[in-house]
Amino acid sequence: MTMTAPAPATADGASARISLSEVLSALSYALDLTEGAPAGHTMRTCLIGMRLAEEAGIGASERSALYYAILLKDAGCSSNAGRMASLFGSDDQWVKPRMKLVDWHQRMRLALVTALTVGKGRSLGEKLRQFRAIAGTQDMTKELIQIRCDRGAEIARQLGFPGDTADAIRSLDEHWCGLGYARGLSGSQIPLLARIANLAQTVEAFAARGGPRAALRVARQRRGTWFDPALVRHVERWRKDHAWWALLRSDVTAAVVAAEPKDRVMLVDDEGFDGVCRAFADIIDAKSPFTYRHSTRVADVAREVARHLGSDEAEQRRIYRAGLLHDIGKLGVSNAILDKPGVMTPGERTRMEAHPRWTLEILQRVSAFGDFARTAALHHEKLDGSGYPFGLRADALDQPCRILVVSDIYDALTSDRPYRDGMPQPKAQAIMESDRGSKLCPVALDALWAVVAHAGKAA
Repeated sequence: MTMTAPAPATADGASARISLSEVLSALSYALDLTEGAPAGHTMRTCLIGMRLAEEAGIGASERSALYYAILLKDAGCSSNAGRMASLFGSDDQWVKPRMKLVDWHQRMRLALVTALTVGKGRSLGEKLRQFRAIAGTQDMTKELIQIRCDRGAEIARQLGFPGDTADAIRSLDEHWCGLGYARGLSGSQIPLLARIANLAQTVEAFAARGGPRAALRVARQRRGTWFDPALVRHVERWRKDHAWWALLRSDVTAAVVAAEPKDRVMLVDDEGFDGVCRAFADIIDAKSPFTYRHSTRVADVAREVARHLGSDEAEQRRIYRAGLLHDIGKLGVSNAILDKPGVMTPGERTRMEAHPRWTLEILQRVSAFGDFARTAALHHEKLDGSGYPFGLRADALDQPCRILVVSDIYDALTSDRPYRDGMPQPKAQAIMESDRGSKLCPVALDALWAVVAHAGKAA
């Protein structure tokens, strides 16, 4: 990925490159959804972390590494969502925020919260069986955290960030006393940026739930166990900074973008922006084993269909990006629903069908996504208005939308799902052809079959 210093304006006054902080700040809302955290958790954590770093006297280069480590701290969280939902027998987005508030060193308290969290909505006997299964799973917490942290560090490296950024993400859940995860580092063995990020995210979680007093209390209580005592002293000095706590209760988007070290502002060109989209496509598809590489395949097919129909390179790039991020709203859907082998309940169906709305909400947060956000969000609409969630009809669906719809359906039909195996191409084609002209665009279908036939010959 190409990251540079600020680029000069073009002749018409527009920037030739895209602000990486703006892009990742917007996409952090998707990571908040995955973790079941309140919207803006990651950005508020970033603001807290940057203040801690400045007060600790950390240089601009390290502050830049920390800035992006915090924005990407939960980039690996989708990778353990299915495992957590299976272990707890509960909605992973319900479990995660509750477990984050527990002091893991208090074993009895941890056991009690676990017992109250497993098997949500199930019988007492099922809850007991689920609890016993967790108790009998050796190194369960270490496994879940290592999956998340290692995957997050890998994504940071994939995006071209320095080793300090990746190391901070990998060591996010290490504790000062050595009883954290996943490697059991202690004291100064833990990278300083990880120590700051861990304290910052905990302060934010408790401030969001119980206000400044709760945040300050947990920092004091866990000083010397979870947290570096020297860093906690900085937080304690914020007690009477009422303007600071008020800022954390507001929209902090502008403050977070402004907090990036001025001499380390990162901008990306078109190739770099595509790299960010591909990285988040991988995050989306890691949510469930049944969606592995789905977004990438849809994006590739949609781009080829657009090319076949004569779209110019700019339009091909827009639909490619829309394909990569069309399912970003699924990060807000529990794996208890995504991986369910049986029929969904009406409530589960409603939750699932809301994901394109979340896609639109996330992508509209940043201007760089503006030219393809709508296309990405309309991937379940149909010509006759029977699609979801907006129920739009043919006259509201332009060619890029129609292309993305057929590309998504084709990949879904030919891929394995919890309730069925992937279909052979002829069967998928027959099913889609039955909706020709009524639900699916004939022009888009013809182009899709041409692309599929060409790929088959090339294979």
